[in-house]
Amino acid sequence: MHTATATTPAQRRRAPYGNWRPPVVGVSLLVPVGADCITVVELGGMLMLPVGGVCDGQTPEQAGHRVLTDPSGRLRFQRRVAVDTAQTRRRKVITHILAAAPMTHNTATGLVYRDPRATVRVMPTLHLFDQWPTGRARLVVSLQALATGDTADIEDGVVSTELRPTLDA
Repeated sequence: MHTATATTPAQRRRAPYGNWRPPVVGVSLLVPVGADCITVVELGGMLMLPVGGVCDGQTPEQAGHRVLTDPSGRLRFQRRVAVDTAQTRRRKVITHILAAAPMTHNTATGLVYRDPRATVRVMPTLHLFDQWPTGRARLVVSLQALATGDTADIEDGVVSTELRPTLDA
């Protein structure tokens, strides 16, 4: 015989939350300029890496070209350097961080961001660390992964890396 058991409010609060909504998938672009600068976007006084959403049936690379357009055609994505996954209250947020080939200062300032209110800027990377405390960890992990050839996996703030096989192996 099956008996029903009642749960208390405290037990319900401790229960894991199920993802009943599909995840939000986005792309963030790491565009180096020279040896010590990076391309950022300034919108409403806030600095950030260029970001945008990934639509159904679209690759992160296709979404990246929608986030930043380049009239000269020189914006080329080299590889994915990190995947940042965070569980929010109601859904999972997955951000693919793509690295572009290094650009010159003039080419980078010619990039056009998807939001016309924003300004594309080139900043020294160390200066950005000081002005962007909320995104510092993601930027540091992405730059390290780009330099070492790894792909970083950031899950709820915890970083792990996986060495990508080279074409020669």
